[in-house]
Amino acid sequence: MFLLLCLIAGIGGILWVFWSFGRDLPDYAKLANYEPPVVTRIHAGDGALLAEYATEKRLFMPTKAMPPKLIAAFLSAEDKSYYQHFGVDLKALSRAVITNIANIGSGRRPIGASTITQQVAKNFLLTNEVSIERKIKEAILAIRIEHALDKEDILALYLNDIYLGLSSYGVAAAALNYFDKPLDQLELHEIAYLAALPKAPNNYHPVRRTAAAIARRNWVLQQMFLNGYITEDEKVFAQSFDLGVRTQTGSDLADAPYFTEEVRRELVSLYGSDTLYGGGLSVRTTLVPKLQVMAREALISGLEALDRRQGWRGPVAQIDREANINEQLSKITKSLPAGRFAALILQVKPKEAVIYVNGTKGIIPFTLASWAYPPRDDLGIRPAPIKSLKQALTIGDIIIVQKPENAQDLVSEDYQAGPLDWALGQRPLVEGAIVVMDPHTGRLLAMSGGYNFSDSEFNRATQANRQPGSAFKPFIYLAALDKGYSPTTQILDAPLAIDQGPGLPKWKPSNYTKQFYGPSIMRVGIEKSRNLMTARLAMAIGMPTVQDYAKRFNINSDLPAYLSMALGAGETTLLRITAAYGQLVNGGLKVTPTLIDRVQDRYGKTIMRHDNRKCERCFVNSEWLNQAVPILPEEREQLTDPASAYQIITMLEGVIKRGTGRRLQQTGLVLAGKTGTTNDNTNAWFIGFSPDLVAGVFVGYDNPRPLGKSETGSSAAVPIFQSFMTKALADAPQIPFRRPDGVNLYPVHAEKGYQVKLSDPNVVMEVFKPGQSPLSATLTQFNSANSDFIDLPQDKISDQTIKTPDLY
Repeated sequence: MFLLLCLIAGIGGILWVFWSFGRDLPDYAKLANYEPPVVTRIHAGDGALLAEYATEKRLFMPTKAMPPKLIAAFLSAEDKSYYQHFGVDLKALSRAVITNIANIGSGRRPIGASTITQQVAKNFLLTNEVSIERKIKEAILAIRIEHALDKEDILALYLNDIYLGLSSYGVAAAALNYFDKPLDQLELHEIAYLAALPKAPNNYHPVRRTAAAIARRNWVLQQMFLNGYITEDEKVFAQSFDLGVRTQTGSDLADAPYFTEEVRRELVSLYGSDTLYGGGLSVRTTLVPKLQVMAREALISGLEALDRRQGWRGPVAQIDREANINEQLSKITKSLPAGRFAALILQVKPKEAVIYVNGTKGIIPFTLASWAYPPRDDLGIRPAPIKSLKQALTIGDIIIVQKPENAQDLVSEDYQAGPLDWALGQRPLVEGAIVVMDPHTGRLLAMSGGYNFSDSEFNRATQANRQPGSAFKPFIYLAALDKGYSPTTQILDAPLAIDQGPGLPKWKPSNYTKQFYGPSIMRVGIEKSRNLMTARLAMAIGMPTVQDYAKRFNINSDLPAYLSMALGAGETTLLRITAAYGQLVNGGLKVTPTLIDRVQDRYGKTIMRHDNRKCERCFVNSEWLNQAVPILPEEREQLTDPASAYQIITMLEGVIKRGTGRRLQQTGLVLAGKTGTTNDNTNAWFIGFSPDLVAGVFVGYDNPRPLGKSETGSSAAVPIFQSFMTKALADAPQIPFRRPDGVNLYPVHAEKGYQVKLSDPNVVMEVFKPGQSPLSATLTQFNSANSDFIDLPQDKISDQTIKTPDLY
């Protein structure tokens, strides 16, 4: 009777505990639909990993896709009776109680007997508080969870949520972070190490606690053997390995921080921060890693070359002889772009300096450092060039160096590089950006928004609004071509004075050369970037038309109606004006710049696609029977007459052949484009294109000031464009720009516009629309009676309101 009463009391006590502690427990039912936060991954167009965003770095993977031995390893280490218990392992619990009673007073930490289900209850529904009450709640929840979910679902929650160190949540993320492998490529000894980590990842750190980590891993292998998951030979073989931990390399394939940050901002605007950092999105971007490397290096080298022309500002620092030299140099090198290194001056001779760089000695020959004389003084006077390196360098200086191939502006034709040679470098003060785009789709193939992302995250390609100067002029000429003007229409290049209102001086735009050239054809106006011709042309077509084209091509949606806006005074970004040029080369079709091709959710469903054109015939249910290739519908808006677009393209080709972009002729490539420079040489631009690639370059200080004496778009921006295009198009077939139907080509004089023979040295094949023709060769006196001549009397334009100065 007494035993019966004790049994009843015990059962009653257990029921009371369950009733008392089980009343206010968290809602365990939500685990059935629980979606753990999963890392969002950003990929380049070729699949290379660019970046990962997550509050907890986790990759979700169903248990069916996990290697069976991985599951066996975790069960052996954490809960070998998982498939037999009901949420609480009574045998393990009894052993733990007996052991903990025996250890009372010994100072040892109490051992636990938590099952995987109990760990899920704790991790998802409870806190980490160490108390009897929490353990009881944990057990109750575990039992309830076992009734609500099947074993595989519980195991999936556990293996995808468990923290395994190195910012890794879940086994899939841990496999990448520890071994740089996906789960299905892990070897047995690697699997066992991951299974050793749940108890205390820091106690088994692969570097700081290597011996303990190996011992724990070997213990897991022993448990797997005892539980029958592996043979003894497999166990012994796996125990013979070191840990074999490797740094993750997947995101090193494409270094595009400005591009990736722009993608991140767009994803936040589309889906919000919670989805970005926990939604497990898979984002395929438009980036082409090879082009990105070329664009980034072209920009960095171009900015460095421009900065070197402005003078030497001295060493980065002086060495601290009391501190570790390698650590000092390494810290500075880490802050520099790839290929640039901090070096210590060991010895200085007149014609060379001995340096310590990358753990070894090197040489800076005078040829690669002769530029190092001071900048201009306040009066604009530049000191004489140095004749000895002792005038610029001192023993103990910490300087920046780079290999000669990364400083081509310093390499002369007769220079023979030695294996120890380094070029003297300098961190530029000037900044810039480069954008590369597919003109037919708007896909951004490469983008770099500054010299060094670690110094400044400000993206000068998308966030810097600057005056484009003459880079805007093609759209004035395009508007005129759409109104019936031709490339040989003559415009007066002569002084122009415009009244700005009472008490204000007249606005007098001028050409960059400060000269006047009389009546000239439109082709010459854009090739030579004539301001006076452009201003007269803008007055002829009207500022409302100029505003319309600026808005139509998304250069500036709110351009003021001031005449100086026609000369590029209206601000825009590099991305917007580069996209506008892309809409010229594609025949005048509207394209929207995009960084993202598609976005998929954590289940692989596509939730966003850049190209939304419908193609019902693209999906074939039956076998392939040589059906005709489907033709996608053309849904893009036509922004301008294709014939006008082709006319302006050929005129911009002339900029390369005879105008401000003549430097690019040496490439031998089919190119067109336009330079841009603003007042006082504060901004330099070049936007150019081939038939299938458009690239834009901007150079300028973040706080606008002159780039340097005589520094223009031709000297500051064109070399960057040239460096990129030469490499990007090295293996591309050279094809001419695509000509639309209905236009006629005549051989004309490139400067006068009248028809000539093909053998004439000044011949150019000019494009005319139906009804247009070249000028008559007998017309030697231009006057306003000629219908192809534009001049405006001063009284017609005196009421123009001009608020900003001339740009060129």
